[in-house]
Amino acid sequence: MDLKRHIASLDYWVIIAVCILSVFGIICIGSATHINLGESPSTFYSQIAWFAIGIVLMIFASHVDYTFFSQFYKTFYIINIVLLLAVLVIGREVNGARRWIYIGPASIQPSEFTKIIMIFCLAKFIEKNKEDINRIPTLIKICVFALVPVILIQAQPSLSASLVSIAILLIELFVAGLSFKIISTCLGIGLPVIGVVMWDISRDTHLFVDKILKAHQISRLEAFIDPAQNPNTYYQTFKSISAIGSGQLHGKGLYEGTLNQLSYLPEPHNDFIFSVIGEEFGFIGCIFVLALLLFIIFRCILIALSARDFFSQLVASGIAGMFAFQTFVNAGVATGIMPNTGMPLPFVSYGGSSMWMNMLSIGLVLNIGLRNSKSLFEGV
Repeated sequence: MDLKRHIASLDYWVIIAVCILSVFGIICIGSATHINLGESPSTFYSQIAWFAIGIVLMIFASHVDYTFFSQFYKTFYIINIVLLLAVLVIGREVNGARRWIYIGPASIQPSEFTKIIMIFCLAKFIEKNKEDINRIPTLIKICVFALVPVILIQAQPSLSASLVSIAILLIELFVAGLSFKIISTCLGIGLPVIGVVMWDISRDTHLFVDKILKAHQISRLEAFIDPAQNPNTYYQTFKSISAIGSGQLHGKGLYEGTLNQLSYLPEPHNDFIFSVIGEEFGFIGCIFVLALLLFIIFRCILIALSARDFFSQLVASGIAGMFAFQTFVNAGVATGIMPNTGMPLPFVSYGGSSMWMNMLSIGLVLNIGLRNSKSLFEGV
């Protein structure tokens, strides 16, 4: 298929939804960075540039032969590990975290690209071991393969990216046919462990949790458990809830959000962009954004269900799960039903690495969708 026919055959419903969501996000970023008050528009223009580049990356990813590149999954995996190690060695520390590699004035966040790389590599690794997916040695091998980058990401630290990578692993294992006996056993062990961890966090003197998590991560969990005892840490979440609630049904209007415009919302252009949406566009605006994301996730699931091969099914499912998990956590943090962790809202939050990773992911899903489409004479 030539490029012209290829572009004409793309799923334009998904592309339109992604573009509407991204443009709406750019508008909200403009409000969050106060371009209406004369503040520097550099963040606003940067997001426009990253969105434009993202469109090119999406088209590129939708056109390449991803099944050919899947045979080099070990190479991609090693490159990913090298980049994550490079962050720890040459990355610049910002706010106590070392997550970015700076190349002149530009920066990249390798942990964002780890998400799509792991979806791709893990899908191929699971495909190669699909016949033994319910054998313990095979599961251990798959988990080690997935958790090595998670450990490197957590060393930065970036709890949100670590959680996304773990979610991708669990989703792909479930789609691969992991038995419910193993799932129920893991839940039977995992839920009590989570309970013990939360109990340890609530203690004045921790027994073990401080050996696993960083001090600021423990502080956020403590604030979630008991906001009254941790008002300074809970401040960000409290202001976010106040902003969303004050928007009521229709919102206060673009550039009219009081808490946003008076800079009471920390990180409003990034992790708490949902708060800006809630205050300025109200409940209707929040539902609009969530509905678009749900539509994109639903289309990814439909493409996964109709995928012709196991590898493609895992990739599309992993991408759908990644978007769903990030959406739930971002909105959950902004509304106070989840502990505070820096999770970008797909296509909406500020960030070049995040935008490009999302666009590449959508490009892969579009590519899989095209390969699912039967030709006119197929099967005759």
